[in-house]
Amino acid sequence: MKVILMQDVTNLGEVGDIVDVAGGYGRNYLVPQGLAVAATAKNKRQLEHQQRLRELQIAKARKAAAGLAEQLRGITCSFTRRSAEEGRLFGSVTSMDIVEELKAAGIELDRRRVQLDQPIRSLGDHAVAVRLPGDLTAEVKVTVVAEAAAPEDTEAEETES
Repeated sequence: MKVILMQDVTNLGEVGDIVDVAGGYGRNYLVPQGLAVAATAKNKRQLEHQQRLRELQIAKARKAAAGLAEQLRGITCSFTRRSAEEGRLFGSVTSMDIVEELKAAGIELDRRRVQLDQPIRSLGDHAVAVRLPGDLTAEVKVTVVAEAAAPEDTEAEETES
């Protein structure tokens, strides 16, 4: 019995594959579970049509992702944080902070797309990768600068001297 797989089936094939299986396996397991449909001429035409539509959607998504990647390359996210004299931050810059900064610049992203293994805890320039649809990756420049000392702090230091 020839069937068209509607889902990936281990040791059999992937979505859209036309495979030959035992009649009982096809009728009693694959078709009732929604894993496959019989490979009739009508189902084959329908599969080809769905594949063409899927390819168009993928191409459209890749084009949009490429445009987004161009936008991201030109953006620098700047953060001002309190830090120790050695350049270590008292807090950190997380992927959520980066997403909020990008949102302020007009770019909506899910925080899970920002590839930040650990939060940024040091001053300076950092390159952060952003995963985009279609296996594209863009880098965003993140700059972390020290917060200027408050005037009260400098006055307190002068009176102590």
